[in-house]
Amino acid sequence: MELVNAIPKDLITFFLVTVFSLLIGLSQKILHSHKQAGHTFGTDRTFTFIGIVGFILFRIVPGNPFLFMGGGLVLSIFLGINYAFNIYRHEDHGMTTMIIALITYCIGPLMLTQPLWLVMLIIVTVLILTELKESFTEISQKFDKNEFLTLAKFLIIAGVILPIVPDEPIFRNLALTPYKIWLAVVVVSSISYFSYLLKKFVFRQGSIILAGILGGLYSSTATTIILARKIRKDPASRNQYVAAIIFATAMMYLRILLLILIFNSDLFQRVYLYFLILTGVSILAGLVILLYHNKEFKTLNPDLTVDKNPLEFKVAILFALLFVAFTFITWFVITRFGRPGLNILSFLVGLTDIDPFLINLFQGRSALTMDAIAVATLQAVASNNILKMIYACFFSTKKTWVYLISGFMIIILLNFIFIWII
Repeated sequence: MELVNAIPKDLITFFLVTVFSLLIGLSQKILHSHKQAGHTFGTDRTFTFIGIVGFILFRIVPGNPFLFMGGGLVLSIFLGINYAFNIYRHEDHGMTTMIIALITYCIGPLMLTQPLWLVMLIIVTVLILTELKESFTEISQKFDKNEFLTLAKFLIIAGVILPIVPDEPIFRNLALTPYKIWLAVVVVSSISYFSYLLKKFVFRQGSIILAGILGGLYSSTATTIILARKIRKDPASRNQYVAAIIFATAMMYLRILLLILIFNSDLFQRVYLYFLILTGVSILAGLVILLYHNKEFKTLNPDLTVDKNPLEFKVAILFALLFVAFTFITWFVITRFGRPGLNILSFLVGLTDIDPFLINLFQGRSALTMDAIAVATLQAVASNNILKMIYACFFSTKKTWVYLISGFMIIILLNFIFIWII
């Protein structure tokens, strides 16, 4: 430690500036290695010298930034001349190299004034973005104007509306606030949007199984109906479709567990083990069905793996209305009939969209115990699984009934066992 402390701080800083500038220069050299000599701005040494010059001009007169600013102006003029030359001679309009050169010039002042972790974060970000040029090009080709509209909708829902809505109760006897209503919309929309992005840009040509897994993050009921209908058109792959349906249910358990974690940490501690076991058993049941007499795995076409954009304002408004409706219904049932009424309601809710009911239950501040809420949650899920089993059998073929009923019944029976245990 004494030896390290004896090394002048400026020497260490100069060494790091040189190394970081050289790394950026090497990345640029590799990136433009396919171009002819004279078509690129400088080499790895050029970027290293730019970083060193920035360090010298900032350090030579401590506290006086004018030399550094003057050097930056001169560098910008040279970069501008080079940019104009590339446009005129090579019709190259790219500015990335010029911007990276300016970032390299600022490494010295950053090292002298900012913490090391921030400087390293900047360097790593530059290197990663440089290497991902082709990946960004491929992603941008998949984007259209609708994708940016979708992103804008999500930002409006999560970043504009949510912070400004009040968190004051609307009714005296209900813990219902505009903030809680819209928070539920944001959370569910975020999960749906994440699933949509994975399908659209990461797993565009995925397998049937992958379609079930990603679809389950969005809506296991809708995914079950879609995949069950495909069985009629492709009976040879029925095992894969059935397994995908079971995997969608497994993802439903994970999605609900995530909602519990977000809205009720105490309930999460109470039920997380049950949900993880149900997820594991569902995956195991799906694997058994998948591997039974199944010799090949089929790939879906892109149009079968990408759902319709889930971020529609009318969908958000509908969810908010359902959330408010279930708030009143749940309050009335609990107040009038107590826990027995809630048990009946939870079974009936399974025939509809269970997310608004469950989130309302997780956010509620009623006199119900955690066990009562846990039981109601599992009952709603079990009821929804029974509905999905009926849907799957109705839309598929008779040859798949034994697989569908077997897979779902294992999950449903285990679900009821946990209800009895709680």
